Amino acid sequence: MPAHPDWIAHRRGDGEMLGWMLPDGEGFVVIDLLGRPRTPPLEWLDAEEMLEATGIGYLADPYELRLDDGRWLRVRIVEVSTDVVRVKKEDWGAVDMPGLHYTVPFPVDERLRTLA
Repeated sequence: MPAHPDWIAHRRGDGEMLGWMLPDGEGFVVIDLLGRPRTPPLEWLDAEEMLEATGIGYLADPYELRLDDGRWLRVRIVEVSTDVVRVKKEDWGAVDMPGLHYTVPFPVDERLRTLA
């Protein structure tokens, strides 16, 4: 099910979801798996190529989550769906630390950003 009724899903050849294309005038805006617009309107094939080139690797990048008190916490994405994005406090793979998980609505907003 698309996140928005106008979004057109795009999958890799192996079926992995890469994102969506949103019709905009004569072109299509690329939407990533976090629900963020990534391009201005592009031709269909250019939008497909952009999604293929972008892939899903950015989901493994470090992010920052703005907490209710305004502080930023380093986090990693652990789940993405069109209902919710779940992140956890960065623990650098430690197995002996309790996992602190947070939920961010989809599409993500300014509370979640790529770590600079």
